[in-house]
Order: sequence, then C-alpha cells, then structure tokens
Amino acid sequence: MGRNRVQSASELSFRLVYIFSYNLFQFCGHTWVLANTIARFLTFGEDAIADTFYAVGFVMSLCQLLSILELFHIADGIEKARLLPRFVQVMEKNLLLIMLIMLEEVQSKPVVSVQLFLWNILDLLRYPHELLCVMDKPSIAMLWTRYTLWIPLYILSVANEGASVTVWQLLQERKHHLEKWNKKKRK
Repeated sequence: MGRNRVQSASELSFRLVYIFSYNLFQFCGHTWVLANTIARFLTFGEDAIADTFYAVGFVMSLCQLLSILELFHIADGIEKARLLPRFVQVMEKNLLLIMLIMLEEVQSKPVVSVQLFLWNILDLLRYPHELLCVMDKPSIAMLWTRYTLWIPLYILSVANEGASVTVWQLLQERKHHLEKWNKKKRK
C-alpha cells in the first residue's frame, strides 16, 4: 500500500512539474513574441510591420504547435476544460499560421502584425492564470482579468482573422486577374 502511495505521489509530482513547465514555456514564448513585436514597432515604426512575422514567426509557430498538447492535457484530465472549444481554437490558429508560412506575400501585411499582437495578448492573459492555478495560488484579480479582457480581445482577434482570410483572397484574386491581363496583352 505504501509503495502505491509513493508511486501515485511521484506520478502526481511529474504531472505537476510537466504542466507547470508547459505553462511557463508558453508564457515565456508568448512574452518574447509580444515584447519583440512591440520593441520592433517602437524602434522601427511602421517599417517593422513588413518583417514582423519573419522576426517572431518561428517562436510563435513553435508555441502554437506545442499548444496541440493542450488537447491531450484535457483528454488526460491534467487540465480541466472542454475539449471541443479548445480543439477549435488550437486548430484555427495552427491552420492560420500554416497559411501564413505558405503565403509569404501575406506575411508583410499589417493585419498579420495585428493578429500576432492580439494572439499574444490573449495568451498572456491565459498562461499566468494557469501557472497560478497549477501552484494552487489562484488570484481573483488574474481570474477576473483573464475572463473579462479575454472577451473583447477574442472578438477583435476573430474579426482580424476574417480580415486575414479576406486579404489573402483579395491577393489571390489580384494575382489571377493580373496574370490573365498579362496573357491577353502578350497575344
């Protein structure tokens, strides 16, 4: 009986260390992306927008790729959340990032910088709260901030994602019409 209790305690400790490390990594990664984005904008002004994704895209993509683990956290019971909404959020961000990686012409658009800014603000509202909960020291101020500021920021983020898709579609349409025009002109 004592051996099972020790094994259970070590398993609990491993899970606690793992989930704390995961949330800390995400917090640090999103802090780095946000700080880098803001510092670049303050230093270079609007010129920073053109290569913001180039500067922070790898770390942002890494954090977002690792967020797939959250689906396993929920399924395994490490994290208490609903799976379907998290699945939609994680996959939506991952698909948009894949699209951004594939479409280099979109990476320099202001809408991308705005989206990265909003995503990182949202995650910086979330991960400190998760860290405090893992440490069993929840803060009512952090809880209120996370679940109150999250609403308008999420709405802005979703509206901006729709704008990102629209910009991409308009660029594709532009490319198609210009190619069509060039083919007509050559004939």
